Formats: sequence, C-alpha cells, structure tokens
Amino acid sequence: MSLSILVWLPLVIGAVVSQLPARLAGRTSALLSLLPLALGIDYLIRFHEHHAGLQFVTNHVWISALGIHYKLGLTGLNVAMMLLTTVLFTASLAWSAGHEIKRPRLYYFMFGLAESAVIGAFLCQDLILFVGFFDLMLIPFYFLTGIWGSATRTRDEQVHATFELVIYTAIGSFLMLAAAVATGVLSAADHGTALNFTYTALEHNPVSRGSQDWIFLCFAAAFLIKMPVAPFHGWLADVYRAMPIPAVAVFSGVLSKVAAYGFLAIVLPIFPAASHHFQSVMLLIAVVSLLWSTALAFTTKDARLVIAYSSIAQLSFITLGIFSLHTEGGQGALLQMVNHGLVTAASFFVLAAVSARCGGSEQLADMGGVAFRAPILATTFLIVAMATLAMPGTSNFVGEFMILLGVFRENLVIAVVGSFGMIGAAVYALRLFIGAMHNRAGISVKSVELGWHEAIAIVPLVGVIVALAFYPNFGLVRSDKSVVSTLTPVAIVAGPTAVRQLLVTPARGGGYVVP
Repeated sequence: MSLSILVWLPLVIGAVVSQLPARLAGRTSALLSLLPLALGIDYLIRFHEHHAGLQFVTNHVWISALGIHYKLGLTGLNVAMMLLTTVLFTASLAWSAGHEIKRPRLYYFMFGLAESAVIGAFLCQDLILFVGFFDLMLIPFYFLTGIWGSATRTRDEQVHATFELVIYTAIGSFLMLAAAVATGVLSAADHGTALNFTYTALEHNPVSRGSQDWIFLCFAAAFLIKMPVAPFHGWLADVYRAMPIPAVAVFSGVLSKVAAYGFLAIVLPIFPAASHHFQSVMLLIAVVSLLWSTALAFTTKDARLVIAYSSIAQLSFITLGIFSLHTEGGQGALLQMVNHGLVTAASFFVLAAVSARCGGSEQLADMGGVAFRAPILATTFLIVAMATLAMPGTSNFVGEFMILLGVFRENLVIAVVGSFGMIGAAVYALRLFIGAMHNRAGISVKSVELGWHEAIAIVPLVGVIVALAFYPNFGLVRSDKSVVSTLTPVAIVAGPTAVRQLLVTPARGGGYVVP
C-alpha cells in the first residue's frame, strides 16, 4: 500500500464531508478520521524496529528538469510523529463534532487539508516537497484563525492574530525556500551532478563549508520561528488566544513538531559542518528560551497562555536535546516531541472544559472550585498536570532525563541551567491545576462532571499519556538506529572521539554495546 494514501486520505475525507448536509458534517468527519488513524497504526505495526533506512518508500520523479521527486518514506524519526498526527487530528475532530460549528463543511475541509499537509511534511523525502508541505499546512490555519477564532477574542483581535501568523511564517518560509533552492543548485554545481533535491542525494553530495553556514542560518530561522522559541515567539500569544481550541490543539501538538523534526531529518545530516559550528549558539538560544518562557508561564494570568508558554519551554528542551548532538539527547527529543504533543493537546481540551464551567472565561482569577462535583474532570486534569511537570514515572520524565543526559555530556553549564526548567514546570503546572480545580470558586463557576462531548477527545488522549508512562520504550526502540544515522555526519565533522561516543549506544537489555 502506498504512503500516498495515508498522506492524501484526510484531504479526500474533507472534500467528501464538504459536500454533505451541514448537520452530518461533524460526526461524519470524526468517524472517517478513524481511517487515517487505522492506516497509521497499520504502518506502525509493520515498521521494522532498529532499521535506520527508509521503509515503505514511494519515489517518483515529479519535475525532472528541476530534479524534484515525489518521494515519501518512513524512518525511526517520523513514524511516531506520523501516528501522533493522526491521533491528535482525530481527537480534535471528535471534539468539534460534539460542539456547534458555524460553516461546518468548510471547517472540516480545512482540517482535512491541514492533516494531509502535516503528514506529508513528516513523510516526504525531498527538500522542495518539504517546503511545499510546510507552506501548505499553514494555509488552513489562516482560515481557521480568521473565521472560527476563539470566543474570547474580538473580531479585530482575530484579524490582527491572523496577520501576525502570516507575516512571521511567511518570513520563515521565504528564507527556507531560498535556502532549499540554493542547497540543490550548489550541491549539483560542486559535485558535477544533475539537480536532485532528495535528502539522500544532498547528504551524499554536501555543499561547501562556507555555503553550509548561511544556509543553516536560514533553515534555523525558519524552524525557530515556526516552533517557536524565544526570541522568535512574538506571534504566539495573540495567535494561540485567537485560534479555536481544536485548531490550537493540533497546531501546538504537531505543527510545531514539524520544525523540530526538520532539524533532525534535514539540517543535521545535510549541513553537518554548520550544525557542529553553530551548536553552542543553538544551545544558548534554547536555554535562554527555556528560562524566559518558564518565567512568563509563572506570571501570566491567562490560563491559555500558561499552556502556550509551557509549550515554548518544552520546545526549548527539545532543541537542547537535538543540539546536544548525542544519541541520548536526540532520542529524548523525539520522545519528548510525542509526549508534548499529547500533553499540550489534552491541556487545551481540558482548559476548554474548565472554561465552559467558568462562564467562558480563561482567566485564572475567574476559575477555582471546579473539582467539587467533577472528580473525573479533576482526575484527567491531574494526570495531564503531572505529565507536564515530568513527574517521575511518566514518559515526560524519561524524555527530559534523556535530553539532560545528552546535554550533560556536551556542556555541563548549559545542562545545569536547563535543569531549572524542570523545576519551573512544577510551579506553572501546579499553579494552573490548583487555580482551576481548587481554591475558592469564582463567581460564575459551576462544577459539572465531564460530558461525553468533552470526554470523547480528552479521555483517549489521557489514556495514551498513561500508556506511554508504562511503556516509554515505544518511541525509543524505533528511533535508536535512525538517530545514530542522522548524527553520524556531525560526529564525523567533530572528530574521531565524537564518532566513538556516538557509536556507543544503550543496549535494550541494559549496559552499552558498540555496533
């Protein structure tokens, strides 16, 4: 079965739903979203663990004169992210189906387009194709923000947020497009080969060291804006507050991970010399962003922004793991990408449920006492909060521990400073939980148990969070060989010692082995 079916099936579903009567659009879309999820599970089951190369490859020449291929494939870097995408979009569509949506047919078409674009960005293996999917996935969120914005924002605020989203991401996309074209052209010129934008061709025919530096900076700017991390996060507060909850759940849960994935799948193996050269800069940006966003999460009075700034902190942690350039850090970053996607999506859905019981307000001052007659809602919120603060026994703890282990091996000072982010997470996670669930009840608070239209999205996500707490190896056993493969070009640039350190990898049964 071709991966193209998995990529384009959500768009086909969205197109079909857009032709149905409006009253049937929501439930039909939610039900049919189980098809991409089932396909994703099937590919996961058939995926060969500990295999570094591409699997289930689809490769066709798309534009021969320009060397652009329609190439898709699964690796240990993207298989879990592919499944995470189908899970979160299914949860968001299930949530939407339980609530009244204006212009539902167009709404569900936009979600179908967005899911296809995100899956395509993860699975594609051609640089120009990646740029195309990267830009395509932002188009539906332009409309989702502008047309179906949050009920807590005015029309002018929605328009302003949409404008910010377009401007920031357009700048990043332009830099990435220019860098992608330059990479293919310079690679062909330097090695006397035909134009070829596939990842494998560009890895085997790297551009010169001087060209790598400025191309790396263009890609880094695009990805840091998209994630975002400080100081590239100026658009985040307005946009996250303006988006409807289902949109912001998938935007924060998976779209931000496309940028982090881009560092692992594209930047490190294709620009190894520049990745090594700018390692310290990237680590410094990540740790400053971690501390800055944690401080903002401490002080904001808007519950949605607490989750938003905590997302910046977690993405900063992920960046630390990637640019530790150690196997433990890279695997921890991948595991944390999955963990954060689940936790942040569940957090936004729980926030929406709490807000509905507080007169529609998302201000912490208007919350409190919701847990009095809602023990199931309080329990789900507690599990999400414990995962957010990386309580030992959760998969988040394993991910953050591995990230810190990788960073400790590379830079002790950065690791020590970064560890304060774990302490800070406990403060803002507990502040959000206690402020919403306990303390004195707000004036408009009504403590009501979780309804089916809320539980249908929240409970499955919480169930997956609990399952990963018992089996965090789910992502680790599938990514180890791919992480080593993507870090090897950088280690070769760094020298023989780095290569030896990289090739000493944890054995599944304990201890260390040299492959």
